Amino acid sequence: MLVGLLGLQGAFLDHIPHLKRCGVAYTIVRDREVLGRIDRLIIPGGESTVMSKFLLEFNMLQLLTQRIQDGMPVWGVCAGAILLAAQVDGRPGSVGVLPISVTRNAYGRQVASDTQPVDVPQLNLLNYPAIFIRAPRIDKVGAGVTTHAVRGQDPIFVQKDQLMATTFHPELNSDDCFHRYFIGL
Repeated sequence: MLVGLLGLQGAFLDHIPHLKRCGVAYTIVRDREVLGRIDRLIIPGGESTVMSKFLLEFNMLQLLTQRIQDGMPVWGVCAGAILLAAQVDGRPGSVGVLPISVTRNAYGRQVASDTQPVDVPQLNLLNYPAIFIRAPRIDKVGAGVTTHAVRGQDPIFVQKDQLMATTFHPELNSDDCFHRYFIGL
């Protein structure tokens, strides 16, 4: 298994220690050739508009969409969740393959970033310290989307088939449970 880390922008390097501990091979994805060779992809946190621009500029958007439609597992973290979302701030999303609607930076600017204890029954986690950094809010989930964790009433960890999204940053915690779950999809 070869896990790709979209390396166009954002915090992709923070996933590497987790993947190493999980014992899987990984590679940084910055072009179509590598995107065509990976078995699954993590889209990291960062700036979703910049990542979207680079996906278009490097002619990767159509191939990424096709790989997802062909069944490649993908995990969108924060900005990655925004890229996967079907609707963003009331407009169509850039990749748009996950039937969720999101609002960017819904909890405030950088200074409003925080850690909240959340329960994640799917992973047998209680009071997991979820780190939110300029996080999007999932306003609506569509057909077939399962919500695995919430912050108040807001979904923060969702999944539809081989696609998963977290609006927080599990890669900033020391445990590997989210990475192991993703590898198992």
